[in-house]
Order: sequence, then C-alpha cells, then structure tokens
Amino acid sequence: MINNSLHPTINFGKIASMKKLLSTTYPEWAFDSMMLLTRICFGGLLLVNYGFDKMVKFSRLQYTFGDPIHIGAKWSLVLVIFAEVFCALLLVLGLFTRLAAIPVVISLGIAFFLIHNHNIDKGQNAALFLTGIIAILLCGPGRASVDHMMGK
Repeated sequence: MINNSLHPTINFGKIASMKKLLSTTYPEWAFDSMMLLTRICFGGLLLVNYGFDKMVKFSRLQYTFGDPIHIGAKWSLVLVIFAEVFCALLLVLGLFTRLAAIPVVISLGIAFFLIHNHNIDKGQNAALFLTGIIAILLCGPGRASVDHMMGK
C-alpha cells in the first residue's frame, strides 16, 4: 500500500487564490471602498491639517500670506481657505466631487509649482496631496458618496 501523504499534492484552492491575487481585475466594491478611503484621507487631512489652521490664523496671515498670482495676500488666503476648507469638506462627503476637486488642484498646483518652486524636498506634502486629489478628479467619488445617492 502506498502512503499518499508523503507525496506532494497540488492544492487547487491555493492556485485559484494566487491567480486572484495576481489578477488585474477588481470588484466594484473594492474600487468604491478605495475611492471613499482616498476622499476621506486626502480631503480630511487637507481640511484638518491645513485648512482649519489657515482659517483660525486668518487675521495674522492676511497680511503675510504669499501672493503668487498677484491678487493680494488677503484674497490669495481667502481662495486657499475656500479650497482647503469648503472644497475639501465637499470631497470628504462626495458632494459635487469633481467640481470641488478643481479649486483644490489649482491651489495645490500653485503651492507646489510656484511657492515651493517644484522642489520635492520643500513641497512634498503639496505634491502628495496634488496626486491624490487628481486621482479623485479623474476617477470620481465612487458609489459611497452623496453624488451617487443623488443619482449623478
């Protein structure tokens, strides 16, 4: 009698799992979950770490804030606060997502390319946020959003 336990056997369940792991397709729930996570992370961090800080310090910053597009320091700060607070909140909610992403992309693009002179050492946060918000702009909010609930 031959003992089959000593011979290696192929476990087809493991091969199917490996094929699934190496597959380039993904289920819809995975895409929607990642878009929700991306919106919450990038929009939420932008709102909490940058937007609220500028809003709280508005009275101090309005005279010293950078003015790269020559509209005045106060108006530059107002536009950045609009992008980093109001638009970032809309991104987190998934409400008017692509429209809300445009001012944020413009603000972060100005921050990275003009303020930080596209120096990755100084502007790495702006570059990372810019990349994430562009992904949201291109991919949309996903199904876990107010936009989807409204039928847009």
